[in-house]
Amino acid sequence: MIAYKGFNAGLICRGYQFVMGLNVTEKANCRANGFHCAEDPLDCLSYYSNLDGAEYYIVDARGDLDEDEIDSKIACTEITIIKRLTKEELFLHGLAYMVDHPLRKWSSHVTKDNARTSSGYAFVRGIDPAASGRLGDILAFAKEEPDNGKITQVALTRVDGEKVLPGVWYGVDLTERKVNPV
Repeated sequence: MIAYKGFNAGLICRGYQFVMGLNVTEKANCRANGFHCAEDPLDCLSYYSNLDGAEYYIVDARGDLDEDEIDSKIACTEITIIKRLTKEELFLHGLAYMVDHPLRKWSSHVTKDNARTSSGYAFVRGIDPAASGRLGDILAFAKEEPDNGKITQVALTRVDGEKVLPGVWYGVDLTERKVNPV
């Protein structure tokens, strides 16, 4: 199963040195052992929240699998590390996951309706989502239908100081919005 995994720099997780390609262990219990990853890319941020210090990868989780239902975390006995993601790619994969699974429980890193960036990003979902950030921060938007929660539009941008200005509220169409600050 395709999933996502965060690491400290150099493919290190909890002192274990992973390698690109296949990694194998004996047991997989989500609360105690195994190689951990997440089905929802944004859940990686719960374990590796430092966007500038962490690395994020697409992985293939196989072998014995275990879930704990706290979030989309999975433990497995075989994990193949496939590709490193940029920060923007991690959030794009998060948007794609939300489009594919609009009715699943939201990641704790998604804010309803509007948000200011925290930890370098804001990921907002709602009928008319809006976000504001500091220079260099990432803004991710998922616009949903009011009657069924399905995602109708997504957008991702970086506060660059030119097209997207610090401290200004933007919507999914990346135009300036008037918003009651949160």
